[in-house]
Amino acid sequence: MSVDVIHYYDVGSPNCYIAHKLISDIEERTEESFKYVPVLLGGIFKLTDNNPPFIQFQNVKGKNDYYRLEMMRFLRDHQLTKFKMNPNFPVNTVMTQRGAIVAADEGFLMEYADLTLKAMWEEGLKMDDPEIFHKALSDGGLDADHIAKRIQDQDVKDKLLANTQAAADRGVFGCPTFFVGTEMFFGKDQLMNVEKEIERQKSA
Repeated sequence: MSVDVIHYYDVGSPNCYIAHKLISDIEERTEESFKYVPVLLGGIFKLTDNNPPFIQFQNVKGKNDYYRLEMMRFLRDHQLTKFKMNPNFPVNTVMTQRGAIVAADEGFLMEYADLTLKAMWEEGLKMDDPEIFHKALSDGGLDADHIAKRIQDQDVKDKLLANTQAAADRGVFGCPTFFVGTEMFFGKDQLMNVEKEIERQKSA
């Protein structure tokens, strides 16, 4: 039995990078593919009256320090040694996520996601700068001119907004969020349970 596995992601989330680096192993073990759906995390926050943790808990003594510690442990335990916090964080991701819509439409989303997540969270690039964005795509072997042109198309803009609205309507309040069938899981820490749910549904 095949299982429908959805991953709502935005390149601007470091946790989306971390999840992305672990997903391929889960796909190999479960023999199921994750379908990446590009959304705007900022748009989801607005639609759900949510805030990123660094804002939401800025006045809670010690909480953001603990989140940073927890992330460092997670990176260590999964040997994700190439990660580094982007010095330009937070980065506006509208341009990059529109590019993801183009990539999804034209069949190279996984290559695009891998390249842009690496640019953000390994190379620390300011991916909301059009020149840096263009160079990162070109250096990665993608047709940067074509992507830069297509992200101006209204249908691309509309599709990203539609994805974002549909995600919020489904209950998504942040990224990364995963659905295994109708079961929702939020955050990189839930990937173990995502894998368990995939196996449970496959054997049901």
